Amino acid sequence: MKLQQLTLNAENKEALLFSSDGFQESEATLVLAFGERTFLEHSQPYSFLKKRYPNSTIVICSTSGQISSSGLVENSLVITAMTFEKTEIKTSQTDILLNNDVHSLGNTIRSELFSDDLKSILVISEGSFVNGTELITELNRQTNNSVPVFGGLAGDEYHFEKTIVGLNADATQGKIVAIGFYGEHIHFGFACEGGWSDFGPEREVTKSDKNVLYKIGDRFALDLYKEYLGKYADELPGSSLYFPLSMKENSHSKPVVRTILSIDEKNKSMTFAGNIPEGSKVRLMKGNFDKLVDASYQAAYEIKEHQNKNPQLALLVSCVGRKIVLGNRTEEEIEAVKEVFGQSLLVCGFYSHGEISPTLDQVSCELHNQTMTITTLYES
Repeated sequence: MKLQQLTLNAENKEALLFSSDGFQESEATLVLAFGERTFLEHSQPYSFLKKRYPNSTIVICSTSGQISSSGLVENSLVITAMTFEKTEIKTSQTDILLNNDVHSLGNTIRSELFSDDLKSILVISEGSFVNGTELITELNRQTNNSVPVFGGLAGDEYHFEKTIVGLNADATQGKIVAIGFYGEHIHFGFACEGGWSDFGPEREVTKSDKNVLYKIGDRFALDLYKEYLGKYADELPGSSLYFPLSMKENSHSKPVVRTILSIDEKNKSMTFAGNIPEGSKVRLMKGNFDKLVDASYQAAYEIKEHQNKNPQLALLVSCVGRKIVLGNRTEEEIEAVKEVFGQSLLVCGFYSHGEISPTLDQVSCELHNQTMTITTLYES
């Protein structure tokens, strides 16, 4: 596998960050281009990318911040090109605005991507309209929990207005892109860590509808949440990114983190980025700078401990909520990953509205919020 990474700013000035020996742009297989939504709408970069990488599959995704090997990048497009020497890829695209039936979406991905030598699937999804939990549940059903799926939901800086994704075209609303990797020569590593601390008692969800939470125990969800937030309650929903929920669907499941997207003062309810089923147990969480950074280090360390070869590329998908909490320390969680793998590892990725990742001990993927997810790749 050969790699190249560069940035492109609003004045169309390029900065080359990395290029493998012998990398030929005309031979690139896959290009991932990450940029803020307003930047993508203004620059319309597909024609530039197509001219530079004429034979590549090109995926463009809006973000809440771009991750490169040089660290956090804002107000510029981060372009990472890959040339696979022994690995085939195939792509599938659906438009949730034209058909929001998640089962139809799953059937399309299955019919266009599935074969016996499918190794893994990268999903880059719009992050405004999709119910992330339903998307992941359908993908797990279609793969029979046997094919690891990774990726994330597009971001929108801090605007939360709309997200855009494009496959071999400039990015637009509603698109969900899936990329299949095939053969025995491509190898992946997966890890996901949060670093948030629980506080307060564990409580049962007594009334919810998919990703809308109405009651916890005998209390309205929003009333209880405000009680715990104290002075931060006046800043809702923005302050909710500092206080996500930890959720366990049942006593045997591992906890996942859920981020609040919006609140409804009239119904005293909260809408989350993923489902909160009735009967599940939830606890409030709070962030600590050092623990969030340590979690990124731990996720990288978990992969390194289980791989016998150094990876060539790491895709990092982290949550916009982490970026807001970390503030000017955001670079530290990227640096922590590079500290584990070494400076020779090429890093790309983005800050998202939701992260998609399996774990080391589980092939099937989960929708995560407020986490750092890491996927490593190398060819043998």
